[in-house]
Amino acid sequence: MAANDTTPLIEKRSIDYIPEAERHGRLLSQFTLWMGANLQITAIVTGALAVVLGGDVFWSLIGLLVGQLIGGGVMALHAAQGPKLGLPQMISSRVQFGVYGAAIPIVLVCLMYLGFTATGTVLSGQALGQLFGVSDSTGILIFASVIVLVTVLGYRVIHFIGRVASVIGVIAFVYLFSRLMSQTDVGALLQIRHFSWSSFLLAVSLAASWQIAFGPYVADYSRYLPSKTSSVKTFLAAGAGSVIGAQVAMVLGVFAAAMSNGQFAGHEVAYIVGLSGTGATAALLYFSIAFGKVTISTLNSYGSFMCIATIISGFRGRLEVTRLQRLVFVLAIVGTATLIALLGQHSFLGAFKSFILFLLAFFTPWSAINLVDYYCITRERYDVPALADPNGRYGRWNLLGISVYVFGVLVQLPFISTKFYTGPLVAALGDVDISWIIGLVLPAALYYLCAKKWHGTVPDQLILPTEQGAIPRTNGLAAQA
Repeated sequence: MAANDTTPLIEKRSIDYIPEAERHGRLLSQFTLWMGANLQITAIVTGALAVVLGGDVFWSLIGLLVGQLIGGGVMALHAAQGPKLGLPQMISSRVQFGVYGAAIPIVLVCLMYLGFTATGTVLSGQALGQLFGVSDSTGILIFASVIVLVTVLGYRVIHFIGRVASVIGVIAFVYLFSRLMSQTDVGALLQIRHFSWSSFLLAVSLAASWQIAFGPYVADYSRYLPSKTSSVKTFLAAGAGSVIGAQVAMVLGVFAAAMSNGQFAGHEVAYIVGLSGTGATAALLYFSIAFGKVTISTLNSYGSFMCIATIISGFRGRLEVTRLQRLVFVLAIVGTATLIALLGQHSFLGAFKSFILFLLAFFTPWSAINLVDYYCITRERYDVPALADPNGRYGRWNLLGISVYVFGVLVQLPFISTKFYTGPLVAALGDVDISWIIGLVLPAALYYLCAKKWHGTVPDQLILPTEQGAIPRTNGLAAQA
């Protein structure tokens, strides 16, 4: 990422608009950031779940790839919004939900970030505990301290760590794959093919939920790119990095679980590192696992900060957040996630599976509404200054967006299958959870039909703020009739 010499190490922006003069970076940074975010232990565990919970190797790999492509496409469509709007992802939700109403999905996004940060901290704590010869709890506290530091420093440091994590991750994964291939008969595992819809769709859902969960904050890391950056290239850079990184990690997880003879669950980090042997090599792998988690855990903590700041700013009527406020928010977020990690570290795997699948019920409708509105209804024509004004164009509460969102959550309930809740139609479908498909398709169709008829006022062109006020910038689209 090419940054000019005057760019400060500590990020001075938070949820406010990024002026063109401060835009910097290259598309390659999007690819490396999201590859680094995915080449890590939690993705390995997610892939392993497809086998641990009953799938065979062959169909689990196919199902995971299908889920990556579907979910990665949704995630990358959100990423393409960043350069055009120069805003964090959840701020733009005010167009669909209202300045106050956007707090509804944002609260749920904060819960997601806390959950992912906590689960990642558990695995990193295991790695650091093994590396330094301390308890897992001590490892968790060490890791949390690093996350606080990187999150406070912000955008530039996050991208730098993403690049380093990509290199370290590629080296570690190549080595682990070579060790895995030498210890098992991969061909024999691939020959065992017992297809079942429930296991196949579980694999699809695991990968799709993994990718869709990035949607609420992926634009936070593309918003510094110059506004003229190609949307298609942004889509491909972020999407390819995320899909390739996650699929590689999950493939490793599938093979590791298949050859573990039941030893994987409960000892995820130790089992993966055990593939390489002991001594200095094992120590380096423990370090790579912990360092790989720094990227994604920082993204989650940074995203949590963005969400909390977005909620508060909506009711305050302005977007600026001081560095002291930023530090307080980050300490509270990471502190809460660390407490959850310490309390739940011994029941990690089962809780994690239920957690990530249950999340889909709340985030697929939000993604559907946001993407349909941006690409099909407003067609990039946002009034950015009005996003901070409860009395402005987008109002306090957008009943259309909120109503479709609630519908999108409720319509999935009969089809959800998790430890938290199982819907009445799951058994009739052979215990297959198709809720995330329902949650994407039906809210998208309903919002499109309703918004085409009853949408609010759409500006003729994209309106962006400046230091002196607001000036319009056209995107070449005519006003919607």
